[in-house]
Amino acid sequence: MHYAPHGVRETFQHYVGDLIYGTNDGILTTFAIVAGVAGGDLSANAVIIVGIANLFADGLSMGVGNYLSIRAHESALELQGLAEQEASPARHGLATFLAFAIAGAIPLLPYLIPGLEQPFIASMVAALVAQFSVGALRSLVTASRWWISGLEMLLLGAAVAAVAYGTGAAIAAALASGA
Repeated sequence: MHYAPHGVRETFQHYVGDLIYGTNDGILTTFAIVAGVAGGDLSANAVIIVGIANLFADGLSMGVGNYLSIRAHESALELQGLAEQEASPARHGLATFLAFAIAGAIPLLPYLIPGLEQPFIASMVAALVAQFSVGALRSLVTASRWWISGLEMLLLGAAVAAVAYGTGAAIAAALASGA
């Protein structure tokens, strides 16, 4: 049966899956775009344009996807004669979108600082610190150890970034050679 959370901690525990999903994907997807564009040796303007478009399009897509997923799950439960588990799928979708958009902005911030010499390096550091921090903070509402949760998100984020950078660099090299 559906349970309505009370208080800040219970609310975060109720939405923790949506928040971690949105936050993690927001940081990873946006930094993957930054890394791919940097690997392809494109301009800072390209990073900003594609990155901001990603914040809205991918964030909204994830929120809608989460909403539709919960609605489908609830409909399947209803068909089976089982009790409703979640009365507010729209709130879960909104939580996913907001987490994605807010956290996804972190890797873009260095590109918005005028005159910053190495925005890609600053973006990489910001994204990896954010990944570790979000993972560590997850332990406040779960049974996980803070440093294990932090390292898990950090290492997976670093792997995604490496793949994105390598892909961007490989495609740029292939295009440059005329392949």
